[in-house]
Formats: sequence, structure tokens, C-alpha cells
Amino acid sequence: MRPNNDLDSDDEIHLLDLLIVLARHKKMLIGMPIVTGTLALVVSLLMTPVFTSTAKIMPPQQQQSSGVAAMLGSLGGLAGAAGGIAGIKNPNDLYVGLLESRTIADSLIKRFKLKDRYETKTMDDTRKTLAGISSFENGKKDSLITISANDKDPQFAADLANAYVDELAKLNQIIALTEASQRRLFFEKQMKDAKEDLANAEVALRNTQEKTGMIQPEGQVQAIISSVAQLKGTIAAKEVQLTGMRTFATGQNPDLLRTQEELRGLQGQLGKLEKDQPSKDGDLMVPTGKIPQVGIEYVRSLRNVKYHETIFELLAKQFELAKIDEAKDSSTIQLLDKAVPAERKSKPKRALITLAGAFGGALLAVFLAFMIDAYGVSRQNPENSERWKELVAALTGPRKSAANI
Repeated sequence: MRPNNDLDSDDEIHLLDLLIVLARHKKMLIGMPIVTGTLALVVSLLMTPVFTSTAKIMPPQQQQSSGVAAMLGSLGGLAGAAGGIAGIKNPNDLYVGLLESRTIADSLIKRFKLKDRYETKTMDDTRKTLAGISSFENGKKDSLITISANDKDPQFAADLANAYVDELAKLNQIIALTEASQRRLFFEKQMKDAKEDLANAEVALRNTQEKTGMIQPEGQVQAIISSVAQLKGTIAAKEVQLTGMRTFATGQNPDLLRTQEELRGLQGQLGKLEKDQPSKDGDLMVPTGKIPQVGIEYVRSLRNVKYHETIFELLAKQFELAKIDEAKDSSTIQLLDKAVPAERKSKPKRALITLAGAFGGALLAVFLAFMIDAYGVSRQNPENSERWKELVAALTGPRKSAANI
């Protein structure tokens, strides 16, 4: 029996043995990379050139005008109702998501007739194709968004990249993305409802005047009604403010607690003014001993008009301030670099394709060299030689039998 170290020496593959195998097939090792590299170069030359055009935009910055915010707080009306509706932390990611949305994709497909251009059968296939030739990069350092479009026509690639900017600007006008925009929309809706209520109250007052005649209460009663209406309007405004603040503020929020305290004070003042005044279904009435019974309906109608006028005036002020704040906010998308037709192709990269083909051919040649050498060694072994003959017979035997039949 041979020692173990002799066995290890026999089983060990020496580096020179590997170099010898490679040297035996040096022609294949040199020729195959040349052939595969040449084929890869030919294929790259046959590939359609692709051009890339890029556009850079700066999305709106989410910041609120401190001066307008101070005016909103000093009015004490509905300033805080919509102040916390928005709160976008990362606007760049939001605008990249909009660029990747189906809404913009469908607009571009319709605008450029991409379904016919790409010869796709369904809208889903067209969207996938459009997504494959488009890319959006969110710059973390410079806060810029880069829009890239690829196409065999450099002019079309530039038009497509610029169209993304146009569609994003249109979508930005429809969707409220900034805090100021959302606050404006909030007050706009509230003012629209208040305007309708005021119109209905004015119609009711006119009907009352036509029915009962023109009855003017005494100056003192008129002052009470005006004060009560003013207080109720302010209280209603505070209630709307609290309703808006509860959508984003906790119960311990200082602004929320301060607004609740102001509301309780106003309600206390209203209670003093309403003292000893009869009411029906929550409506105020001037004491019947001072005003003829026929004037009660007029007083109620006049009170409702003043009440809705107060609400409308408060909302109108808040709406105008919100518009000023929105105008000062950087809510427009700024185009820094417009996409222009590329002068050089971006794909295919022929040098990389050729090198990849040559490298693949070299790996294949090395693999074949060792396989051929291993086959030759196996054929020289008598036992393996018999096995090879049996394998060949097994592979060719049925064919010969079939031929004999």
C-alpha cells in the first residue's frame, strides 16, 4: 500500500497540467474570442441605434409664506382650519410618482398615437413599452428630477421628454399638491356653500317683505340682532375652524386648545345677549312686547341674511389670503433644461458588446479545451474506452435495428 502523501500527490492537479491543456488548444483559445467578438460586433452594427434625450425640472418647494401665515393667525377666523391639511415631506418622490402614473401615460399615448407607433394591441402593452423607454431620476443632492426618453428618432425622444414636463404641469394644476393650494381649495368650497346659503336667505327676506311689508325694528333691537348675528357668525366660523383642525391636530394641540377657549368665550357672550329673549327651534326673536307680531318674520329673515353675510365675509377674507399665499408659494414646475435631439446614439454600445462577445468566447474556448482534453484522456483508458463503445452502441443500436427491419 502506498503512503497517503503519495495518494495526495497523485490526486493533486498541478498548475502546469492546466497550462499544458491550454497550450494544446492555443489556436482555439485565440481564434474563438476573435470569432465571437467579430460576431458580436456585426450584431451590434445591425442593431437599430437608440438616442436618449433628457429634460431637467425643479419641482415646487413646499414652504408657506410667513407673512401671510401671520395675517391668517391675526384674523382669528378660519386660518387654522386648513393649515394642516397638507404636509408633503418629500415632494420629489411625489412628482416622480406622478410622472409614472397611468394618467400621464394615457395622455402621452393619445397625444403621440403610441399604440400605432409601437404596434401594440392593448393599452397595457403600450404602457409597458412606454415605461421601458422612459426613466425618471430623483436627484438627492440637487433636488432636480431628470426625465429621459429613448427612441430611434432623436427628435421624437426629445418631444417625448418635453411632453412629460407638459403633462406633469397640467396635472399639477388639477391636483392640490401644496399646503397653500389645499388651503385655498378648502376655503373655496366653504365660500361656495356660504354664498348659496346667503342667496337663499336673501330670497327668503324678499318673500317676507312682499308678504308683511317693510317693518324696521327700533335701533336698539336692531343693534342686538346685529350683535347676535355677528357673534353667531363668528362662532360658526370657529366651529368650522375646529372641525378642520381636528382632522390633523391632537387633543393637546395648543392652537386647538386656544380655539376651543375662544369659542367658549364667544358662546358666553352670546348667552348674555340672548338672555330673556324667547326662542323657537334655536332661532332668536325680539321680545314681542316691543315689536308688532307681524314684524317677527321680517326680523328672523333679516337676522338670517346678516348671519350668512358674516359667514361669507369671513370666508371671503380667508380665501383671498389663501390665494395670496398660493401665489407666493413656489407651486409651478420650473423647466431648467429642455430636452433637445441627441447628436450621438446612446445604444447600442458596440465596444462593450464586442468585448462581452470576446470574453464569452474566451470562456467557452477554455471550457471546450478542458472538455476535449478530458475526453481524450478518457478514451485512452481501456475501461473508459469500452464504456464509450457501449455508449455509442446504445445510441446507434436502435437506429440500426430500425434500418434492418
